[in-house]
Amino acid sequence: MEAVRLIGVGRRALAQSQDAPDIMREAWQAQALAQAMGSRLAMLGPPELRGDALSLSEAGARGSGGSAVPVVGAGGIRAAQLTELGEVDRALRELGALLGDVGIALVAVASESFEEGAYWQCMEAIDAADESRDRVLEILRRLPEHDDRMHGRHGPAPGSDSAA
Repeated sequence: MEAVRLIGVGRRALAQSQDAPDIMREAWQAQALAQAMGSRLAMLGPPELRGDALSLSEAGARGSGGSAVPVVGAGGIRAAQLTELGEVDRALRELGALLGDVGIALVAVASESFEEGAYWQCMEAIDAADESRDRVLEILRRLPEHDDRMHGRHGPAPGSDSAA
């Protein structure tokens, strides 16, 4: 499944989450997707972005691993369905938005948590989502100089004035 479509599924699932375990599960799913997208970009992207892409993959792994992994549910791990990144800049912008939404949802869960362990679990998940989002933003910041290569174009973009 294409990355933007998977991200959309994740955003809808997060919006429909009714309680803390559902939100934590969606945070975990988002981090697993960040890991998968970072890995794919590291393998297939331009060499100059591979270090940043690996950092995204590692940040996603930290946020989707550990002893506090929620039960994934009947749908399984969505990131395992990733078959292509598609339009890389759009996929990264959407992933960044998803990770931002996850952070906001986790803040709400943490503020309502009465159990200290659950509170700190939320705080760790917030930090992980923020770190992954920072990595996405860094890749996006550097991506425009590689945009033509990422879309398979080797000349001026259609409609640009530099072709004259």
